[in-house]
Amino acid sequence: MLSFQRNQIGDVGVQRLGDALRQNTTLTMLSLRRNQIGDVGAQHLGDALRHNTTLTTLYLEGNQIGDVGAQYLSDSLRYNMTLTMLYLQRNQIGDVGAQHLGDALRFNKTFTTLDLRNDQTVCIGAEHLAAVLRYNTTLTTLYLEADEIRDITAGLLDYSVSQRGFHRNRIEDVRAQHLVDALRHNTPVITLFLKANKIEGVVAQQWGHALGRNTTLTELYLQRNQIENVGAQRLGNALRLNTKLTTLHLADNEIGDVGAKSLGDALQHNTTLTELYLQINKIGNVGAQHLGGALQHNTKLTTLHLADNEIGDVGAQSLGDALQHNMTITTLSIGGNRISDDRLRRINEYVERNRREKDS
Repeated sequence: MLSFQRNQIGDVGVQRLGDALRQNTTLTMLSLRRNQIGDVGAQHLGDALRHNTTLTTLYLEGNQIGDVGAQYLSDSLRYNMTLTMLYLQRNQIGDVGAQHLGDALRFNKTFTTLDLRNDQTVCIGAEHLAAVLRYNTTLTTLYLEADEIRDITAGLLDYSVSQRGFHRNRIEDVRAQHLVDALRHNTPVITLFLKANKIEGVVAQQWGHALGRNTTLTELYLQRNQIENVGAQRLGNALRLNTKLTTLHLADNEIGDVGAKSLGDALQHNTTLTELYLQINKIGNVGAQHLGGALQHNTKLTTLHLADNEIGDVGAQSLGDALQHNMTITTLSIGGNRISDDRLRRINEYVERNRREKDS
């Protein structure tokens, strides 16, 4: 790996690197994070990628690449068959640039990872993204953390639309349906990050229905949304049927006892989920009791995060009783609740026992 991050290389420096990449036959990873690279620099890199046959990973995080630069890079992806990972988070890519990247993925048969987290003005249209996921057969990891997804189809057709005008919108129920439909069709995506997208309970119901049918997604990150009990109930129903998902992140979603009950009921039947994140919610004793009941039967879950909820000694007692018999939980975070030291100590002892058994 060759790293030039934080060196103020700029467009001129990238031009020289681009010339070198045309001839290089050994470099596989190149990091150019935070180098004040703009659209001109992206053009040089794009031109080089048309000829380079060895580079597999390119880091361009924290530069000044906009829609024009994204187009140059996208054009190169139509010809380059070796690059598999492209990291473009924290640039200035807007709606039009996102569309170009999506269009390139329709034709590229090798790309596996695309990172567009925290681009300053990007609002990726749910309809367009869904279309990409349906046509592309290789993309496995898609990062959309802190991007606000909505329907921008009209904006993409009209380049004069202000990109900033779309910043921090929320998913609309009807538009989110298009992304859900993509998952129902079993796209090859195995990891999906949708942190802080203001996904609400109604939309989460649609996600739950899609998860029940999807057979490819293994990791789903929905932390810091607004899923609440109604969404957790549908996700719980999906977990009864889903046989592929291993990681579900639902932290900070206003999930209470009702939602925890549904998830607990699902865990009694699910045989694939290994990690469940429920910290920073509103789960109390009743919810903890249902989760504890699930742990007495579930032999697959290894990691459960319940920190910063509203669990007291009654709920902690149920969790402790379950851990007497459960030998698979090796990570259980439960701090920040209303649990006495004695109850916490008992839970930690059982978890530590499981860790020792696993390592022995």
